Amino acid sequence: MLLAPLSLLGWPRGEPALSILIYHRVLPEPDPLRPGEIDAALFESQVQFLSQHFELLTVADAAAGLRDRRLPRRAACITFDDGYADNWTVAHPILAAHGARSTIFVATGFLNGGRMFSDTVIEFVRRCAGPMLDLSAIGMGRHPIGTTAERLQAISALQVQLKYLPPQERDAQVERLLAAQPVSGLPADLMLSDAQLRQLSDAGHEIGGHTVNHTVLTTLSPEDARMQVQTGRDHLQSLTGRPVRSFAYPNGRPERDYDASHAAMLRDLGFEAAVSTSAGVARPGSDPFQLPRYTPWGRSMTMFAMRMMRNARMGAPAAVV
Repeated sequence: MLLAPLSLLGWPRGEPALSILIYHRVLPEPDPLRPGEIDAALFESQVQFLSQHFELLTVADAAAGLRDRRLPRRAACITFDDGYADNWTVAHPILAAHGARSTIFVATGFLNGGRMFSDTVIEFVRRCAGPMLDLSAIGMGRHPIGTTAERLQAISALQVQLKYLPPQERDAQVERLLAAQPVSGLPADLMLSDAQLRQLSDAGHEIGGHTVNHTVLTTLSPEDARMQVQTGRDHLQSLTGRPVRSFAYPNGRPERDYDASHAAMLRDLGFEAAVSTSAGVARPGSDPFQLPRYTPWGRSMTMFAMRMMRNARMGAPAAVV
């Protein structure tokens, strides 16, 4: 059954193509307030499919293959952003069962009980009583939350308001949010611990940089951007005892979230590769500091294969210069 989609459609001919897939969490069970996150059963199916039809590589190894022109014709990377604990507790056992390694891009400021602002918003809205969430006193509007669909809309609206704020201002606004509508029971175990991070590294997964506070680089001065990148990398290297060779740009959209100066900075700092969130595939000659990635949506494995095919046929996105 798993062989049919690629055999039927035919993988694009020509030079080898590298498909890099973006994941964040792998949930034990589906969560209606996290519809964009994959659950363990679907992840198992996708990893089984990928391991049968692609050579799975870490990002750093794939970038080396591109550079040396020794990339397999069908190559893929499984990547996780941010550093969630379920990368170890849920995703790792599935990957290990299929002999697969991944690359995990970790924002170090949230290790050991931290919580990203986006998760705080989700868990905050989950715990608020409906039917209306009134945050007008802190300039964040009024949001109906009587249904799951309305809660999802409220989560999206609040996250958008916070996403591009400088880190200190964003953190302060999150504190005002929690003070305006107090809730209890916000989780403190969403992110990896130091021990879990070491276990992932020891198991063969690549640990990559993702700044300290998941701050969009274009919102920072060059000095502050460099500090976020270098401090995060140094922390990861001290925890794992291994070099950090790759990096994921927070948010990852070219020009809006990073630009050519940030790619040059990573090269200067000694990184070997960096990934964006532009769709498409990388081919020999692609800029190793602007490798494309995409999110594999859909619950049908046929649709998953078709979307991989469509992504491969897009080719390589234009790099920022």
